[in-house]
Amino acid sequence: MRQRLKRRIFKILEITPSEDSISIIFDRFILTLIFLNLVAVSLETVDGIGMQYKYYFRVFEVFSVIFFTVEYLLRVWCCTIYRQFRNPLWGRLRFMLTPFALVDLIAIVPFYLPLLLPDLRFVRSLRLLRFFRLLKMGRHSESFQTIGKVLIIKQKDLIVSLFVLFVSLLFSSSLMYFAEHEAQPEAFSSIPAAMWWGVITLTTVGYGDVYPVTTLGKLLGAALAILGIGIFALPAGILASGFADEIQTKRTPPRQEKQRTCPHCGKAINE
Repeated sequence: MRQRLKRRIFKILEITPSEDSISIIFDRFILTLIFLNLVAVSLETVDGIGMQYKYYFRVFEVFSVIFFTVEYLLRVWCCTIYRQFRNPLWGRLRFMLTPFALVDLIAIVPFYLPLLLPDLRFVRSLRLLRFFRLLKMGRHSESFQTIGKVLIIKQKDLIVSLFVLFVSLLFSSSLMYFAEHEAQPEAFSSIPAAMWWGVITLTTVGYGDVYPVTTLGKLLGAALAILGIGIFALPAGILASGFADEIQTKRTPPRQEKQRTCPHCGKAINE
């Protein structure tokens, strides 16, 4: 009976097939609750709204923390269903150190720490960790899980593209330093200082606070700005390809082996 209850709770907490209505309701409720928490954290910083509705924000925060705490404890209790967490003690400890479990813990810790250590100022800054509740959506949304899968599958390609971006940034900043240092010794005082210009140029943001004034510098700046459009499109193209492959994999039914038939009688041949 206890094991059956544990399995049932586990199915409700995790993403299950669409026919489980209770699990679907739970997933939608917790996604809505996480979204409302992010909205509440943002509105608390608005002058007037934060003070006027302080009591209601506090009640909502207490309700959310209680709900997330119960969810976290239930997950720790049900984790022994997994083979790798089968041990009642060490299995649960290993589960508590998994990424998703740590995210669940970080989502509730900022509420409890000020109760235990009310005089420490740095504890108040931990309230910002409530934004980590956004990461909890990864448990209850297939879309977020798809993003995670694509990042894992394409991690090598992304690392290579980021390395290319870094080399391009370093190269362009070095060229601009030698071209502009004498004309603007304060703006381009060193290669690391010139990297600020490289970042805003390669990203095509162009704040305008640092810009080349020499003819050679302007030519380099124009060339690097055009080059930056193509370079920064690399990660976007890699992710787009990964999403397309993942979606196609989900939509394509498993390939069935072609059934062999006898060329004489037309009956199926059993392997």
